[in-house]
Amino acid sequence: MERERRLRRHTWGWRLVRAFVMALGFVCMVAFAVALAKVTLVPSPASVPLTHNNLHPGSSIRLYLEQPDWRDTIKQVGGNILLGVPFGFLLPVLFPRTRGLVRVVLMTAFVMLTVEIAQGLLVAGRAFDIDDVILNSAGAFFGYLVLGRRLGRALHPRRAHWWHPRRTEPAPTAAAEKDRSRWMWGWRRSNPRPAPDAKNATPPKRSRRKLPALLRTKRP
Repeated sequence: MERERRLRRHTWGWRLVRAFVMALGFVCMVAFAVALAKVTLVPSPASVPLTHNNLHPGSSIRLYLEQPDWRDTIKQVGGNILLGVPFGFLLPVLFPRTRGLVRVVLMTAFVMLTVEIAQGLLVAGRAFDIDDVILNSAGAFFGYLVLGRRLGRALHPRRAHWWHPRRTEPAPTAAAEKDRSRWMWGWRRSNPRPAPDAKNATPPKRSRRKLPALLRTKRP
């Protein structure tokens, strides 16, 4: 089954489908980058006195959950989680080396950490919040489990890890010798040798050795 899948991946139809999916993923990645920049890097001067940096994991999430308006809680928490979901879809498709749950989450955390640092240092009205990075990474985690894993395995060959057992095929000479011994064993069972008859058995021939020259001389 696995061999048939590998053979299908070398056909022209499969290559066209793969190219189309990767091109579509690239377009989606560009659109997502533009939307991410508009959401996170657009300055908001009116929010300058209300913003503050958060370096303590869980502090902002606790404030979101304790506020009375549950709609604002869903907007803040759910919005940050949904912002990281496209990473779980697009990274395994466009970057095969980033496939894997741990790699996708780490790559998402690195990108969003860079965005948060840019917010806190360069954008007015924005602040650095470590909880946003955690929520974005959680969104990439769910996105990879839902669809990203399947897309990555369908478009790219499976990566061989060091802990996977290596499949070693037997050498052709050993296989041929095994088949020959099996054939000979079957032939001997189907054609057994007849047991020797004691009456008709012929004694083994004795080899005539040459006598020394002194013994071959005739006596007087």
